[in-house]
Amino acid sequence: MSFLKSLFGGRKPVDAAPAGPLKTIEHNGFTIHATPYQEGGQWQLCGVVEKTIDGEMKSHRFVRADRFPGKDEAVDFTLVKGQQLVDQAGESVFR
Repeated sequence: MSFLKSLFGGRKPVDAAPAGPLKTIEHNGFTIHATPYQEGGQWQLCGVVEKTIDGEMKSHRFVRADRFPGKDEAVDFTLVKGQQLVDQAGESVFR
């Protein structure tokens, strides 16, 4: 019976996205927000890089294939990936 319920919407929806960033850091003039979300019982690496350029807030969302069993681990790795993105691409990430 539970199989049929899952086919026809008997499951409760999972809150896939957090309400806001789980952790935010500053790195080389950029702000990096960790926003991992649950996917398939694990946490998907996802974040946002922001910077104000010429008075305008620029933002770039990045998602990687990496998944983690725990939220804290996903947050930590998201921030590391965000730092790598800033170090490698700099402001060109907004193009």
